[in-house]
Amino acid sequence: MSKKAGHQARKRFGQNFLHDPGVIERIIRAIHPKPDEAIVEIGPGLGAITEEILAVNPKLQVVELDRDLIPVLRTKFFNYPDFRIHEADALKFDFSQLVDEKPLRIIGNLPYNISTPLIFHLLAQSGVVQDMHFMLQKEVVQRMAAIPGDNNYGRLGIMTQYFCKVQPLFEVGPGAFRPAPKVDSAIVRLVP
Repeated sequence: MSKKAGHQARKRFGQNFLHDPGVIERIIRAIHPKPDEAIVEIGPGLGAITEEILAVNPKLQVVELDRDLIPVLRTKFFNYPDFRIHEADALKFDFSQLVDEKPLRIIGNLPYNISTPLIFHLLAQSGVVQDMHFMLQKEVVQRMAAIPGDNNYGRLGIMTQYFCKVQPLFEVGPGAFRPAPKVDSAIVRLVP
């Protein structure tokens, strides 16, 4: 349980909350958010990355399924009047509805138990996307970036590379999360 927010990570949502400030800083540097961009975060959890993005871009929008986290996020970020929370399942969410004039920059520490179907859902909407930065299970990132002849090469890599340039950025160990996952993670950049 996170004593800070009083929220128990839920296994059914695949929740592992990022808490390592060094990793958060590296992610923010990789994303390099700007104030005038249309940024959407999937699964903000307790808001570790959210907080850093809001400091630069107060119009951040998030998509969160766990209704118990909604009041936590509203309370934590009440002083950002343009911050928007969409209580929805990212697997069914129409990201194109968030497009105004600028293409979307989508970020997230995606739940590992739904990451592949969620990636496919997002690839289908890649026409409205500038780029995507995700924390995923390391093995998933390896499959996304695999080339023909590689043991990891398959449907996920073929589909992802058809729609996007895949750039694995860096790996993240289990200790950066609470609770710690049983697998290593990696950050990937996808550019349609």
